[in-house]
Amino acid sequence: MGVLSFLKEMGVSGLIDILFMTLVVYSILVWFKKTKAAFVLTGIFIVALIYLLSRQFNLYLTSTIFEGFFAVFLIALVVIFQEELRHFFEQIALFGLKRRLKIRGRERITRPETEVLVRTIMDLSRESIGALIVIRGKDLILRHLEGGVELDGKLSEPILKSIFDPHSAGHDGAVIVEKNRISQIGSHLPLSKNMKKLGQSGTRHAAALGLSELSDALCLIVSEERGSISYANKAEIKEIEDANALSRLLEKFYKVIAPEEEKKPWQHFFKKNYREKVIALVMSLALWFVLVDGSKLVYKTYEIPVEYAKLPKSVTEVKTDPEVVEVSFSGPRRSFYFANANTIHLILRTLDVRKEKQSVFISNSDVTFSNKKVVLENVEPRRINVEIDIKEE
Repeated sequence: MGVLSFLKEMGVSGLIDILFMTLVVYSILVWFKKTKAAFVLTGIFIVALIYLLSRQFNLYLTSTIFEGFFAVFLIALVVIFQEELRHFFEQIALFGLKRRLKIRGRERITRPETEVLVRTIMDLSRESIGALIVIRGKDLILRHLEGGVELDGKLSEPILKSIFDPHSAGHDGAVIVEKNRISQIGSHLPLSKNMKKLGQSGTRHAAALGLSELSDALCLIVSEERGSISYANKAEIKEIEDANALSRLLEKFYKVIAPEEEKKPWQHFFKKNYREKVIALVMSLALWFVLVDGSKLVYKTYEIPVEYAKLPKSVTEVKTDPEVVEVSFSGPRRSFYFANANTIHLILRTLDVRKEKQSVFISNSDVTFSNKKVVLENVEPRRINVEIDIKEE
């Protein structure tokens, strides 16, 4: 099948169908990549492949068992990835909103705000005043926060220092920075249970690491005991050496969550996650071939040699005219993917071995084939001439 004939058979609706499924599969692949659950995706692919092969090769026991556990398997996935699934659907709901925000202007910190954060954190570090500042990334974090007071104030050094003053009511909580403004103070974050990464660190570090495990937020921590500065991001927690390192960290973070406009957006589009894009397209094409194109009713004709049932020893030779017949079947196209003429047999069972010349009618029961998903439509010709040589006694 050429490319043009393939596109003609697919049609506009089929092309849109494949492109939409490619987008869906690509989103799922990227989601699994971000959640670091690629091993689960590999397991799903293996299970799906085994199921499809069992259906294709008529392994009824295997396919029936897989179908029986399919609902249980889906429930297990929902339970295991309930947090990630909720975030995935939140991202879909917020897609249009994010696009509008990008049109209005980039949600990124400007140079003065960067300097405000760096100066404040360095001063708090020198005075050994504990602090926890959360800078929201692309993910929603509101559902991970407990308590706190809404502020919606301008990000400034005096406000931050007054919030983290040991005599302040909200100094033990986290300050949430969103869109270059302080949205909340005194918020409590989910605590991480990863003691290997936390070591001897305190509650602020556990809270920062806990939020970084659930979102892409950047959490900045000042230790009250040692005055050291740390950050938590992408489920990792590390110390920061100096003000320059902190400034570079902030610039790098905002370039990720609010990148500058690309000079060649199409080039960037094809370079970003290109492997996932290729895999998604290949999978969508394969699904279309199996589920859509493979379900179309087609007719196939095979040339089959004439065979005979067990003959007595007195018969020395049998000749048929014609020696081969055309057998036609109908069924879903996918039923013929692995079919060939070797799996079809035409065995004459109504020969009269007492007649040297005879005309034999071929019935449907004379044709045997292993593929149970196809239907025998016709045999051409229906009647053949047979000559039998009989050994004289």
